[in-house]
Order: sequence, then C-alpha cells, then structure tokens
Amino acid sequence: MKLSQGKRLLLLGIVLVVIDQVIKYLVKTNMALGDQIFVIGQWFRLCFVENEGMAFGMAFGGQVGKFLLSLFRIVLSGALIWWIGSLIKKGNTPKGVLVGLTLITAGAIGNIVDCLFYGLIWDYAPFMFGKVVDMFFFPIIRDGERVIFFSPVFNFADSCVTVGAFYLILFHLKFFTTDEKA
Repeated sequence: MKLSQGKRLLLLGIVLVVIDQVIKYLVKTNMALGDQIFVIGQWFRLCFVENEGMAFGMAFGGQVGKFLLSLFRIVLSGALIWWIGSLIKKGNTPKGVLVGLTLITAGAIGNIVDCLFYGLIWDYAPFMFGKVVDMFFFPIIRDGERVIFFSPVFNFADSCVTVGAFYLILFHLKFFTTDEKA
C-alpha cells in the first residue's frame, strides 16, 4: 500500500512529535531539575531545565503573556497545517518545501504539548500554563577556558524548527521569494 504525500508528511510529523515527547518524558522521569549528564566529554551534555516557552527561556508578560503565547502558537500551528494541506493539493510544491514546513510544524506542536499538558500531567500548573522541557547543551572547553558554542539549552522540538527553517532558507528560498508558490 502506497501512502499519499499528505499521509507521509502526517506520519513524519507524528514521528517527530513522538520522538520529542519520549525524550522529554525520559528526561523528566530520570533526571532532577538542574541535573547534567556528560554525553561527549565537556562538549555535549544533557542538562534538564524548564522554561516558560519562549526562545532562550525568556518569559512574556506573566500569566496573560503565557496564555497569549500558547494561543498564538496553537493558531500558528493550525495555519501551518492548513498551508501544508493547501500546498499538497496544488500538486506542484517541491517535496523539500513540504518536509521543511512539516519539521517546523512538528517542532511547534512538540513544544505546544508541553505548555498545554505538562502542568496538568506533572501537577504544577493548569491547562496551557505548563513549562517546556529542554535538555541539549553544547558548551566547548578550550585551554581551561570556557568557550560557549551555543549557550541556550534546547530540545528536539526546537531542533526540528531550526533545521526546518535553515533547510528552507538554504535550499528552497526561491520558493518563498517568487510567485512559484501562488
């Protein structure tokens, strides 16, 4: 049985969200907040942190800001899903564009799951007010001095968004800068 392009993209998105949630679950159930596991020397660590859901752990306007941020993410993810569906129906959208948009959407949904449900699941906040679990940290140590390659701690969902965005910029920018998509 051959899956349609839409079903393959849906499957990819689901697999990415599941991978993200499994990693977060394993971190949340096997590490204490602030714990670090050195994976590759000093260069790559698993470091369990939680954040309010904005980039680099920033907060946005207290509870109202958190609610608005969660709502914005949900609406934006819905718009991305609709857009991917409409691009599939056109039939002439490059597969790479669809895959890149699917990566971005899956990453957004992975972090939305944290915000919507983690407060309820782990019994620390109401619906929509959970925190995002982050764990990947890449400091570089050189000659006894600490040189930071990328200081924020991030998660698999963040990586999906970043990889999808860079992939689209590097290989499919023309699609977004011409009338090809119309």
